[in-house]
Amino acid sequence: MKITDYTFGKIDIDGTVYTTDVIIYPAKIDSSWWRKEGHRLQIKDLCDIVKAKPEVVVIGTGYFGRMDVPRETRTYLESLGITVHAVRTSDAVTLFNRLQQDAAAIVAALHLTC
Repeated sequence: MKITDYTFGKIDIDGTVYTTDVIIYPAKIDSSWWRKEGHRLQIKDLCDIVKAKPEVVVIGTGYFGRMDVPRETRTYLESLGITVHAVRTSDAVTLFNRLQQDAAAIVAALHLTC
């Protein structure tokens, strides 16, 4: 999957435009991603991601980087052997596109606004 464009609240993945937060798995896109607390990523928000058994998770924290990724969330993913990158969504898009060349099992969880 390739992200071809991202602006505040809108992302283009393989020619399809999404206006909601998304999780990009190797073979599908979940455009119904919702967190218990919108701007705080908790362990329980990651159940489906963990089930996918990725090597790498790229987390887009929003256009302005306002979604918090607490240390306990990062530590949980890392304890499962998952490399975690949490950066502003514009940087996450670039990183995701680049890392796909190196990691077969990569997931991106992208907050599109704030």
